[in-house]
Amino acid sequence: MWVVSASGCRWLGAAGSLAVAVGGYAAGALPVLGGGSLWAPRSGGAETAGAVVAALGLTVLVAAWWRFGVLLARGAAGGALGTLAAWTAPLLLAPPLHSADVYSYIAQGAMVLEGHDVYGAGPSALGPDQLGADAAASVGGNWTDTPAPYGPAFLLLAEAVVKLTGGAVVPAVLLFRLVAVGALALVVWSVRGFGRGDGALWLAALNPLFLVHVVGGAHNDGLMIGLMLGGVLLAVRGRWVLGSVLVGCAVMVKSPAAVALLFVGVIVARRSGLLKGLVLPPAVAGAVAAGASLLSGTGFGWLGTQSVAGAIHTPLSLTSDLGLALGTLVADDPQPVKGVVQQLGLLAAVAIIAVLAWRAYRGRIDPVLGLGYGLVALVALSPMVQPWYLLWGTAVVAAVAWHSRAGQVLAVLSAALVYETQPAGHTPWYGFAAAGLVLALGLLWLRRERWPSTAVPPAPLPARAG
Repeated sequence: MWVVSASGCRWLGAAGSLAVAVGGYAAGALPVLGGGSLWAPRSGGAETAGAVVAALGLTVLVAAWWRFGVLLARGAAGGALGTLAAWTAPLLLAPPLHSADVYSYIAQGAMVLEGHDVYGAGPSALGPDQLGADAAASVGGNWTDTPAPYGPAFLLLAEAVVKLTGGAVVPAVLLFRLVAVGALALVVWSVRGFGRGDGALWLAALNPLFLVHVVGGAHNDGLMIGLMLGGVLLAVRGRWVLGSVLVGCAVMVKSPAAVALLFVGVIVARRSGLLKGLVLPPAVAGAVAAGASLLSGTGFGWLGTQSVAGAIHTPLSLTSDLGLALGTLVADDPQPVKGVVQQLGLLAAVAIIAVLAWRAYRGRIDPVLGLGYGLVALVALSPMVQPWYLLWGTAVVAAVAWHSRAGQVLAVLSAALVYETQPAGHTPWYGFAAAGLVLALGLLWLRRERWPSTAVPPAPLPARAG
């Protein structure tokens, strides 16, 4: 039947993406101020109808994506780039979807431009007559007074967006979306560079979690992933200096990319010796970080704001949930206990990453795959977890092992987590219920379906020197 063919999946997914975008005009993360008549907040029947249309479109998109992946695994499909273009295009002019974080980006860029300490105050520091005030009014309540956790390179980019658009909300959002499309292109280039074909693109870039949150939501995680993955690719190709520069830039967007430096070091160490691997890539990335901190004018305040997000409870954080539950049981104030459990979770993540790096150095696991697993572990054990954080490790695993059992598990998790947030960015109970249902169905599928082992195996790195 046409509808279950590769061509049918392409156009079915495009229709789903279009419905997500159309629904977003009534039920998306619309700005409180500055949206004009087209992006004005809706209420009542219009908002409900938009949410229903977006939910149906999302389900169609997920179903088309899943079927396309099955066809790729069976060697019965191709044309992932054309499919990606068809699924991305409807989202380009939509209002922010599933998150209001892009308003924080605009406000933080305005804060830098207006001379505020972006690492000492939140968007509420902007006065009503200052650039970015409209965007600041649309920032989610948890983030209004939260300092920026992002690196100075991203703040330079945000400042440039505000300069070019005068802080006007709609043009600034669309310009950030253009940045997200650039990040998508960088991810595509990096993933294709590892040579695993259309299947790798399917899991990394065609992934609805990526399309909805990086393109639709304009999250800067896409830029971090693209720079990080591009840097790792260059390191695998022997250009570790430029690769370390790119990874350093990724860290200056969001700090979790620093994990990649360890595995770039492993790649270098296996070729040129342990000391060189341990010292030189971090030194190059450190120089990039220092230069960006000085050039931005924001200084090194970003070093002190990396833990601010952990103070905001997110239900997807296993350590936060466990810590809160234990704290409620054993203490009048659960926060100290919660903090201890969160720290233990981070220590466990560091230990897992260290073991993976050692195994990669010893040649027992591909360093790129080790990085992907390490990032997944970091997300799973972090004090703050958002659905799109899964993309950090998923894109890396996809680049070298999309066809593996781990790739299948990450695909199931991606399909489930895309339902957790609503188009307006809220996380109601029924979002978790829908995610749980999809996860249960996916786990049942995993028990019955194992993709044929036809994927290209990772190419071995040269043996360690000495």
